Amino acid sequence: MKKVIRIGFVFFLLFGFVGSASAISNKAIHWGFKKATNGEQADAGQEYEALLEKYGAFYKGSPDDKSLYLTFDNGYENGYTKQVLDVLKKEKVPAAFFVTGHYLRTAPDLTKRMVNEGHIVGNHSWSHPDLTQMSVPKIKQELNKVKKETERITEQKGMQYLRPPRGVLSERTLKVAQEAGYTHVLWSLAYKDWEVNHQKGWKYAYDQILAQVHPGAVLLLHSVSKDNAEALEKVIQDLKKQGYTFKSLDDFVMKEQIKNPALTM
Repeated sequence: MKKVIRIGFVFFLLFGFVGSASAISNKAIHWGFKKATNGEQADAGQEYEALLEKYGAFYKGSPDDKSLYLTFDNGYENGYTKQVLDVLKKEKVPAAFFVTGHYLRTAPDLTKRMVNEGHIVGNHSWSHPDLTQMSVPKIKQELNKVKKETERITEQKGMQYLRPPRGVLSERTLKVAQEAGYTHVLWSLAYKDWEVNHQKGWKYAYDQILAQVHPGAVLLLHSVSKDNAEALEKVIQDLKKQGYTFKSLDDFVMKEQIKNPALTM
């Protein structure tokens, strides 16, 4: 009888988990949403909202709270992150920087400064691939390399937040990331700012951000943008005048986890 039980348990280990994994969709989702206008929140639609909630992910906060969450994607260094950090320090604004392996290898001093000045360093993968096209072990390897190298450079303990490279995700990648201890952080405010040879001036960046801002916005800016760096101080100052407060992602999670227990998993 015990032998039968053992065989059954082994069968479950071999095939039960495989069946469970295969039932999870790996259909690629290219993150997008209806942009905010007139201070109303951006909207990704009920289907995406439910999927993110299931895995403790988020892209915006409460519509009743004029809090903003400033985030940057740092795929590589283009000479503007120091200016960004200087502005954040002057204005006492926290931010999250999602870094790649390339960034960690080429800009360790800036990464260290981010942590030393109280900012969050998050995971943007090692090589910026489409995670939906990778095996589960490869996804975990991509994320773990960033985590370990960030810890080595900065002495930051652990890494909680993940932004999927290229804004591509699936239910499978959400689940893999959650099981690895990550919270997916998407965004509700962005514009095409990453083309370094097509910058349009600080006023263009300023106008794009101010036109989309809304209560609870998670702002995505790219640190390679000269326009962003030059507009940032006025953006922050004018949004403060409108009654907005800049908060960290940690503040968001502490606030939201009561309403959504998945964020604590």
